[in-house]
Amino acid sequence: MKNYAMRFISGKYQGGEFPLPASSEIVVGRSSDLDMVLVEDMVSRRHAKISVNGDTVTIQDLGSTNGTFVNGERVERMQLTDGDRVLIGTSIIKLVTTDGPPAPTAQPRKKLEEVAAGRRTNQVRSMSGAIDEVPLPDLLQLFGPSRKTAMLVIKTDTDTGKVFLERGSIVWAAINDSELLTAEKAVHRILAWRHGTFYMEPLEKVDLPVRIELSTEAALMEGMRILDEVNRSALPPMRSAVRVPKPLRAALRELTAEQLDVFQVAIEQVQLEAVFNNSSMDDVAIARALSVLLERHYLETTAPPDE
Repeated sequence: MKNYAMRFISGKYQGGEFPLPASSEIVVGRSSDLDMVLVEDMVSRRHAKISVNGDTVTIQDLGSTNGTFVNGERVERMQLTDGDRVLIGTSIIKLVTTDGPPAPTAQPRKKLEEVAAGRRTNQVRSMSGAIDEVPLPDLLQLFGPSRKTAMLVIKTDTDTGKVFLERGSIVWAAINDSELLTAEKAVHRILAWRHGTFYMEPLEKVDLPVRIELSTEAALMEGMRILDEVNRSALPPMRSAVRVPKPLRAALRELTAEQLDVFQVAIEQVQLEAVFNNSSMDDVAIARALSVLLERHYLETTAPPDE
């Protein structure tokens, strides 16, 4: 028989883990007399119930005000599988299998309190995490249906992206606060990021000079289409260092205007991904131009150590 746990990968209790004993029912909510206590305004007093029966884990919403979401879908009752992500309040919790037997319920509850206390001491934002653990497409799928109004900030080694959500719809986005990219391109670029951190700041109102209306579903579909086409170019890993070889033996006069534009952007960047983030061209066109620039030795890349 498998041993399960709910691992907090974002939110106030990020880093905590709550084991699920066999043949058990764990009630989740804000009330202090429950099994899994999550103290935050968006969590109802009795929010949800997690049931374990053999190798079957089921979650049931208990009529909560803000709902229970599994992989972006609001659910009343649903069977969970290993790796499923549950959104309760501002906490993203992943079902995982564990090696050891579960501890008594009182112990993990206390550990969650200690995790939350430690995060308060370190002044870490309650809604934060790593996109290595929670990919951005998954994050938007989780928050889109919950109709949140917030600013999502994503930081990589070289860039900062911002996505503004109003009642679950994307109304603006930018990378490095640059006006070079359209909001739509910024969204699609940010969705392709695979390494970095994120945090979310709740907003009562999004006040922007220019607005777009883009559903999370439409953004994800178009973003994945673009990413698939870029991947066909078989470029090195996006975090690869990029540089111009010295001396540059290839003649610039042999480049097309499109290739020359990408080359000029690459001169000022340190990573391949940053070339995409700082060019106003379509990502597919950038990938096509980069392929030529690398093949003809106008540019060189060095893969990051962990790739």
